[in-house]
Amino acid sequence: MSLKPTIFKAHLNIADIDHNHYQDHAITMARHPSETDERMMVRLAAYALQAHQLQDLCGGDGKLEFGKGLSDPDEPDVLLTDFTDAKRLWVEVGQPDDKPIAKACSKADSVVVYAYDHAADVWWQGVQGKVARLAKLQVWRIPSDLSQALAALAERSMQLQVTIQEGAITISSNLGSVYIEPIRWK
Repeated sequence: MSLKPTIFKAHLNIADIDHNHYQDHAITMARHPSETDERMMVRLAAYALQAHQLQDLCGGDGKLEFGKGLSDPDEPDVLLTDFTDAKRLWVEVGQPDDKPIAKACSKADSVVVYAYDHAADVWWQGVQGKVARLAKLQVWRIPSDLSQALAALAERSMQLQVTIQEGAITISSNLGSVYIEPIRWK
C-alpha cells in the first residue's frame, strides 16, 4: 500500500516591494511522502519569490501553481502559465540533473532553479558547465542553514507574512521569522 501525500494549507500575505506586488495567496500543497518539510518550504519560498511574475509576465491573466513535484519528475515544482496555457515560468527546487533543466528550457519561456541543502555547492560544480549555454536559465542558492530554518515554520495550516525587498525574502509566522538573501549563481 502506497503512502498518501500530506495536505498543507498556506495563506501567504506577500509584500514584494522590489516588484510592486502586494497580494494574498491561498495555497493548498500536497507534500509527497518522501518530501521533507525543508524542501516543501523552499518550494513555498520559490512560489513567493516568483509571484510577481503573474503580473509581470502574464498581465495578471495567468495561473501560478505547484506542479506534481516529486510525484512526477517531468513536472516543475512551480509553474506559471498564461491564458493561452503557454508555460511562461518553470521553477525547480533542489539539485536537478542538467538534462531535465535543458528540457524545461525548451518547454518554458524562463526556468529558475533554487538549489538548497549542504550538497548544493557540489551539485553546482558538476552541472555548471553543462547549463552555462542555457540563456533562459537562472540558478539561485538558498543557504542550507536558512532552508533548514524555513522547515521549522512548517505547519499543516500556515499563516505566513512574506516581505521581499532588495532581493531578500523574509518569511514570518507565529513560529518565528527567517531572512534569506538568495545567492545568484547564474
